[in-house]
Amino acid sequence: MTVEQLIGFVLALVLMGVGLVGCVVPGLPGTPLVLGAAVLHRIYFGASSVGNAALALLVGLALLALLLDYLASVLGARALGATWRGMIGAIVGLACGLLGGPVGIVVGPFLGATGLEMLSGRDIRQASRAGLGAFLGLLVGGMGKIACCVAMIGLFTFNVIAGAMP
Repeated sequence: MTVEQLIGFVLALVLMGVGLVGCVVPGLPGTPLVLGAAVLHRIYFGASSVGNAALALLVGLALLALLLDYLASVLGARALGATWRGMIGAIVGLACGLLGGPVGIVVGPFLGATGLEMLSGRDIRQASRAGLGAFLGLLVGGMGKIACCVAMIGLFTFNVIAGAMP
């Protein structure tokens, strides 16, 4: 591996690390950023980068992550009675909760979903149940995205390093 390839590999991993953070921080495109780093590495380094089969698998994992995130969020919220307002509230609550640190990240989605459900006319019991569902759906979806992104980073790393071996 040349110095240029090593620098490119490290930069791709840094970008992937930012993408991994983006799996839990709203506003950062987590999975697309991880995939984009791999694609850019492939475009720049060609055959010295990730192989075609591994790149196809990375695209599949990225699509799976997005699907898991969506399905977990919707099914978790629906299972406990959340409406679309509850889902919006959970997302807004998560974004606001980032300012409150770890406690805000946990409490924000619940409070946001519960608040918007109550504003739409639901009583406190229904609204808090829906808030819990929206929070659990976001949590499970986020864990699915993180798992897929970690697998993508591992596959990329293994493929690039194995390809660099003589």
